[in-house]
Amino acid sequence: MSMERLSQQVDAYVAWKRELMREITRYRSWLEHNRLNSEAVQAKLERALKILRTDHITLAFVGEFSRGKTELINSLFFSEYGQRMLPSHAGRTTMCPTELFFDPRSERPYIRLLPIETRTASASVAQFKRIPRHWVNIPLDTSDPANMALAFSQVAKTKPMPVEQAIQLGFHPDMLEGTGKRGQVLVPAWRHAMVNFDHPLLRQGLRILDTPGLNALGSEPELTLSMLPNAQAIIFLLAADTGVTASDMSIWQQHIRQLDEDTQTSLFAVLNKIDVLWDDLAGETFVQNAIGQIQSATAKQLGIAKQDVLPLSAKQALLAKVRKDEELLARSQMADLENLLCERIVAQKERLIEDNVVRQVLALLNNSQHVLSLRLEKVSEQLALLGSHQQDNGQLLFELTAKTKEDHSLHHKRLLGLKTNQRLLQRQGQLLRHAARAERLEEHLSEVRRNLTGSWTTLGINQAILHFFRAVEQDLHNLQHEADMANKMVAAIYRRHNEDNPLGGVDAPQFKIQRYLRELKKLQDKGDQFRLHVKTLLTEQRSLTRRFFATLAQEVIGLHQRLRLDAEQWAADALMPLMQHTLEHKQMLESHMLRLKALAQETQQTRKRSLQLARYQEELEQQLAQASDMLRVLRRPAPVQRQGKVVSLPTAARPQSL
Repeated sequence: MSMERLSQQVDAYVAWKRELMREITRYRSWLEHNRLNSEAVQAKLERALKILRTDHITLAFVGEFSRGKTELINSLFFSEYGQRMLPSHAGRTTMCPTELFFDPRSERPYIRLLPIETRTASASVAQFKRIPRHWVNIPLDTSDPANMALAFSQVAKTKPMPVEQAIQLGFHPDMLEGTGKRGQVLVPAWRHAMVNFDHPLLRQGLRILDTPGLNALGSEPELTLSMLPNAQAIIFLLAADTGVTASDMSIWQQHIRQLDEDTQTSLFAVLNKIDVLWDDLAGETFVQNAIGQIQSATAKQLGIAKQDVLPLSAKQALLAKVRKDEELLARSQMADLENLLCERIVAQKERLIEDNVVRQVLALLNNSQHVLSLRLEKVSEQLALLGSHQQDNGQLLFELTAKTKEDHSLHHKRLLGLKTNQRLLQRQGQLLRHAARAERLEEHLSEVRRNLTGSWTTLGINQAILHFFRAVEQDLHNLQHEADMANKMVAAIYRRHNEDNPLGGVDAPQFKIQRYLRELKKLQDKGDQFRLHVKTLLTEQRSLTRRFFATLAQEVIGLHQRLRLDAEQWAADALMPLMQHTLEHKQMLESHMLRLKALAQETQQTRKRSLQLARYQEELEQQLAQASDMLRVLRRPAPVQRQGKVVSLPTAARPQSL
């Protein structure tokens, strides 16, 4: 099976995530057991677990109609049914964006369809997903392939409609088929389809997005503004017999190419239908040379590497799987797509998890291990002192207790100072949140909505949207000023701590908004691209313009929400490395002080006192061994890197900050 290796790789990826979740949960319990936990550390670990629980991999299939997108999906996921499940035949079949996924909360598979008439509302598809009553629900019987195929055929359904109404829904009449009746056209019956289907890969968190052609990306703004940028990979379908056509290039340049630069999305092109080039008379060498030439030309036209252009035949791959014809399956070259998905897509997801989860937890765990090491070092020194005094060492124990109490008092004062600084920083965080407050953004949105409603010219619409983005950008620049003040405060706190604290230097984390400014600029560029598009200028698609801006506004609102959340989390977490160091050290000193007091109160011989202190030393060594074991598991390379013998997480010096 061509998808067997991908299935194994995704299984390994999911198993790795589960292993990480187990170790993070174990670390949390370990902190509780050793009285080293705190609310800030607990919140950090919970965020890491949430990322792991909600993580998934999304593949988006994009291209003009009749390029074989749906046939490729059939070949990848539905071959075991012995027939095509998703409608795939000559001409236009997928009429609306279709998501395939596994919903563990649902008791049975289903197709949910959003009527095309919902385009008259300004709400996005994401918003409609939270309102089930707007969707048509069709149960799927996985034991009846014919029934499933019939249900899936709904995705290709169209309906007649007057041209004027189609324009109001955002369609351009040149992109629609006629009905034979004057003034009527055929439009997709559905705006969006969601397919919950139990497949091994989907069950493990893989999600598939199938998109229609014929300018669907332009008439459904959410696809280009939200869905495609959030995909891990975009598979751009082309036909080997035509190469890159003008309409292909238009889609690529307007909606796809910039995603490689703007996001962490990987872009690949599939040259489908290579079976039309098969020529038994010319021989296999001639055929492969011809395919290689088209592959090189396509890579050059699209501006991507040749190895990112995959020639294959989805139709022949599906036929080979149904017939269990290994030779035909190999000739279809479907395995190349699987290898690419394994080596690039899954590996990229592993890197994201390492950056967003593993390194964060390693920083916390390294801090805990460092404090334990210092405590063990001190216990060993004190044990050596006891051993060097063969006579009564009660006085020595009292002296050690007094010194430990003095150290504890020092750390307690440092902790109080840090808590005072934390309150100051929280007030600064409130200033940050105020500078990015939702009410301010709503004022800008209300103003631009009024201007759009009152504008009947393209110039008026352009000016309204331009003014909106300039106002939001100015707010972010004002926020930058508050961020600079907060960063200076944190840097000063860290500098004082590092001058006085024997725990070693820790760099101050900085709150940066540059990436939000870049993201806002990209949204503005997409708005400019839409506004200046010829078809937008030549047709009064006020409904489409309204929906486009509503979707754009949702993206800006999402950006604002993430910015406020980041400001809040930064204000809460900025001092956490120092708080964790100091609090853990204080708590360990408390435990040590209690041990020393108990030893000092003993009236028995020196040997027993030494044995009790030695047992404490042994307990610390066990705690350190547990910490080292957790570190070892967390540092283990992710599955794809493990296979390539690439170790991305070295045995780590202590992390600088979180």
